[in-house]
Amino acid sequence: MPLSAPADRKPLHRRAITMHGYQREDGLFDIEGHLEDTKSYTFSGLDRGTIKPGEPLHGMWLRLTVDDDLTIIACEASTDFSPYAICPQAAPNFAALAGIRIGPGFTRAVKERVGGSAGCTHLREMLAQMATVAFQTIYPVRRRKEAENPEALEASRKRMIGTCLAYAPDSPILARRFAPG
Repeated sequence: MPLSAPADRKPLHRRAITMHGYQREDGLFDIEGHLEDTKSYTFSGLDRGTIKPGEPLHGMWLRLTVDDDLTIIACEASTDFSPYAICPQAAPNFAALAGIRIGPGFTRAVKERVGGSAGCTHLREMLAQMATVAFQTIYPVRRRKEAENPEALEASRKRMIGTCLAYAPDSPILARRFAPG
C-alpha cells in the first residue's frame, strides 16, 4: 500500500542508496553499497564551486568482504564526489574494519575504528544497512548449517526473538520458522 497523497511540494534533495550481496568463487561474500546525494537546484560549494542540479554532492562506494560467520575480512571505500577536497582521504581508513564481526557490538566497533574524524559520516551510515544486506546474502548458507545442527538452530532462534513484530515471543511466525522437523 503506498503512502497517502502528499501536500503540494517541490523536490530539494535526493539520496539514493543501492546495495548488493555477492557470493565469491573463493567462498567469501562481497557486500557492496553506493550512496549518491543530489540537489534539485544550483548551489556553490567551498571546494567545488558551482554544483548543478542532479550533479552528485556525495558519491561514495563501500565494499565489505565477509566470511559466512559475518567476520569482515576486508573493507574498501572510495569517494568519487564530496563537498570538500579532503573527504576522499577518509576512505582508506575503512580498511581498519577488517576483523570485526557483524553482530552484537558492531556499531560500537565501527565507531571505535572509523568514528569521528577518522572516518566519513556517510560511509559509516551505510554500514548499518550493509550489515543487514550481509545477513540477507549469507542467510542460505547459515540456514543450511542450522539444518545440520540443532544447537545452531536454537542459537538462531534465541537471537531472533523480539527483534521485530514477526519474531515476537508469541508470534505464530516464530513458531512456524523454528518448528521441529
